[in-house]
Amino acid sequence: MLTAILKFLLTASVAVLLLAGPAFGQQTDITRFDAYVGYAFLNSPHIGLFENGVAMQVGYRPKRWYSLGFDYSVSKGNLVLTPNLLPTALQQQLGAQLGQLAAAGMIPPTYNLAVPTDSVTQTFAVGPQLAYRRMTRATLFFRPVFAGAIHEAATPHPGDPIATGVAKELAPNGVKTDTAPFVGFGGGFDIIITRSFSIRTQADLVYDHLFNDLLRDGRFTVRFSIGPAFNFGPKLAR
Repeated sequence: MLTAILKFLLTASVAVLLLAGPAFGQQTDITRFDAYVGYAFLNSPHIGLFENGVAMQVGYRPKRWYSLGFDYSVSKGNLVLTPNLLPTALQQQLGAQLGQLAAAGMIPPTYNLAVPTDSVTQTFAVGPQLAYRRMTRATLFFRPVFAGAIHEAATPHPGDPIATGVAKELAPNGVKTDTAPFVGFGGGFDIIITRSFSIRTQADLVYDHLFNDLLRDGRFTVRFSIGPAFNFGPKLAR
């Protein structure tokens, strides 16, 4: 996962440098503020969760070479909850219960527990951003570290009576929610169209441990987003 995000950042940066090669030069018209909204996806391969959604950002530039920003995203997707994702004690408890049911002939010995689950995830993050502005038509940026909170609502949709019973134990109200802190890093680039308008492509890698009472492991998640960015406010002095 870490290799994938680093590969993306390196490849994207090289591509921008090549495309903008003829246009090297110091950017002269840099505004104090920026805002962004665009398509986003979150990919958490450890639990098989892929979500599509939207990301929004606002930024303030104290200096030409760095800014401070707030990031929000909301996305929806689905996963299949299986016993191997659960804590060891819960796996053993479920295994014992399923073994008793199989011995009583109530389920086949080959029964595999799987609970399809819908997910809605929101992220809230703040942190610094460093900018490289030696190209007139492109800006590379890097977020060395940022932190925030991730909130997820999981709605199980069991497909058989056994899975229904398990889902009721894990989420008695039909929906299980949790909020956890996360940390991450990432970067991307802006293709500058006009003084006030750019196309932004960005990706980052975050780590969290949502539902630590239900999921055995924490997870790495890749967040990717692309869309328009808007620059406004007074021009920054050199």
